[in-house]
Amino acid sequence: MHKLLKIFAVPAFVLGGAGKALANPACAVCTVAVGASLEVARRYGVDDAVVGVWAGAFLALMGYWLILWFDKKNWHFAGRDFILMALSVAVIGGMYVEIPYQARVIGIFYLDPLLFSTVLGALTFIYVSKFYQWMKAKNGGHAHFPFEKVVLPVAALALLSVYFNYYPLSGQAPAGLGDTAALYQFSEK
Repeated sequence: MHKLLKIFAVPAFVLGGAGKALANPACAVCTVAVGASLEVARRYGVDDAVVGVWAGAFLALMGYWLILWFDKKNWHFAGRDFILMALSVAVIGGMYVEIPYQARVIGIFYLDPLLFSTVLGALTFIYVSKFYQWMKAKNGGHAHFPFEKVVLPVAALALLSVYFNYYPLSGQAPAGLGDTAALYQFSEK
């Protein structure tokens, strides 16, 4: 537990003053909660695709914090927000130094399930955050219910996690798909 506090609480306190409360798309408590849930899930043997959804959301949160820090420093340039968010989510690539990249067929993509679910989790979090801002603007600048800002992203990520739990990405690919030996056999004929 001490290790978890060191990993997640210290950055939250350091980043806590990164921006004004009104402009902040994600609170420090939410950031720490998502980060801590990642560690707990991995320890309980939750599928990597489910962990990836929450890792993507966590990295998107860090991207929002980075954008706020750039705002505070008054650093502006073309495409800044997109670049900072993409760099934040790209941090997941550092995990592949420790774990092997195991690409599988996922629909029309050939990616590692952790990488795919991380990108999907980040996109879901970003979309739901933007959707919340739109809903709030349509309601005269007020939330529809208390903690709506927290409930919407957590509910969307939970639904995506439940989906990946029942339809895991790390399952076996259909026969012949993603199998390089089958590809070589086909080319020899």
